[in-house]
Amino acid sequence: MSRSSSSPSRVPVEERLFSLVLALLATENGLTKSEILSTVQGYRQRYAPHGDNSSLERQFERDKDDIRELGVPLETVESPEAAGNNQLLRYRIPKGAYDLPQDVVFSPAEITLLGLAAAVWREGSLSGESRRALMKLRSLGVEADDPVVGYAPRLRVRESAFDPLSQALERHALVQFPYLKPGESASRLRTVAPLALVQHQGRWHLQGIDQEAGESRTFLLSRIVGPVKVTARTFEPEGDDFAAKALAELERIWEANVAEIEVTAGTDAATRLRKRYGDAVPADAGAGSFRLTVNFSDLNILADQLAAFGPEVLVLSPPALRENVLQRLLATARAHEGDGPDHEREAAHG
Repeated sequence: MSRSSSSPSRVPVEERLFSLVLALLATENGLTKSEILSTVQGYRQRYAPHGDNSSLERQFERDKDDIRELGVPLETVESPEAAGNNQLLRYRIPKGAYDLPQDVVFSPAEITLLGLAAAVWREGSLSGESRRALMKLRSLGVEADDPVVGYAPRLRVRESAFDPLSQALERHALVQFPYLKPGESASRLRTVAPLALVQHQGRWHLQGIDQEAGESRTFLLSRIVGPVKVTARTFEPEGDDFAAKALAELERIWEANVAEIEVTAGTDAATRLRKRYGDAVPADAGAGSFRLTVNFSDLNILADQLAAFGPEVLVLSPPALRENVLQRLLATARAHEGDGPDHEREAAHG
């Protein structure tokens, strides 16, 4: 048998955590570690019934910490017959503790959107993986709540680089990928020791050690312009809390970078930017326009967004952002109408 056909398929980390939460929600009395490792999607593929599962147990310990950090109320319950025996501890998520507070209500429009989201996530009945897990749980004498188990992730909203980078993080493996920096015409191959994947202001970032520079760098996943290669080279991370540190640094950059823009009232830009930065809207700056104060962590991304509104937005500061938006508008004017001075003045006014 070939290696590819005998090796267990790798399950994405978010799918494993999702399956773990579902399994623990579906059982009133909870599950032992052995039951979890042998039945839950993401663990059972690598579980050895009579072999060494120490690495899988360590994975489970990390996953417990992760779901608790997400606010999931994971409990441990000792066996009355064997107090102190960790192998017989049962893990559960009390449904009452995980329900929405009674004072949280939704409008009809919000309920409709939640229903649409649920339709995206729900398969027609039980997913294949959920069906097999449910059968295995019942074979162990564990009663499960069918409707809870009958949900499976169906929506992907991340860049294609996320999954291989997530796998490399689990294995502590070096990765290689082509990365295109703003202002450069060609990508450059980067070799990175990945330390954390974090989402900040709606965008995914990789924090890791750039092997060429020998220093920590943060990479925007949307700028990875080709396949991510997970190499056979591994490394031992030095330190901890990489995700928290990466988020703190991105937040520091975001707070330190402030732009002031003037927006024409009654335009598409006014509608969209008010929704995004509404809390920062001061008094009207003049007839038919208003000013917004905008924080940003990436000047080029903000320049792309503002240039897309054309003459509806005028950048007041900082000068670097104003220049970047102007260059984008001039390039658009040249591409569509030529290089005449009248057209450049019209683009510059925007």
